[in-house]
Amino acid sequence: MMKDFYSPYYEVRPLTMAIVAEKNQKGEPITRVLEEEIEYVVDFPPSKVVDYACKFFGSSLRGRQEGTLDICGITHKAPISIDPLSGMYFFPTTSPKNLRCSWIAHSHIDQINKTGENDTEFIFKNGKRIILRVSYGSMLNQLQRTAQYRFLLDNRIKYLQQRKAGMVAEPSQGAHE
Repeated sequence: MMKDFYSPYYEVRPLTMAIVAEKNQKGEPITRVLEEEIEYVVDFPPSKVVDYACKFFGSSLRGRQEGTLDICGITHKAPISIDPLSGMYFFPTTSPKNLRCSWIAHSHIDQINKTGENDTEFIFKNGKRIILRVSYGSMLNQLQRTAQYRFLLDNRIKYLQQRKAGMVAEPSQGAHE
């Protein structure tokens, strides 16, 4: 059963499907958070919600963006991993500095469709749908960039885990002498 309620603070978690930019009755930026079974309204813009989530996991939005740049060279509208161990990879729909920027959880997307000149429908794995005023081509690109970033970061993490477990051979001392 979907419920909709107000929360002054929200913690992004693996059930979070989208962090959507909206405005309240006064025209101030707020966020509608869509989870698999429930929706929340939060008094912060989406990028602030994402920044708080990144900080909970030991970084910041800016730090995660810089990490994306180092891993795969993406500079604008960079996808991020709020927490790679729990599979929380999100991509922004516009520049995160834009108050209209929403964030979409990569792992929850089933498909995206063009629904208008500048509208994109996101269909999530649980059947829930939202339409955002963003370019379909841009969102298709964001989806692909996030998949590439996710692949590269997951491979780094797996490599480090294998190395820690002693499964990856270290170069011998005399190999280069």
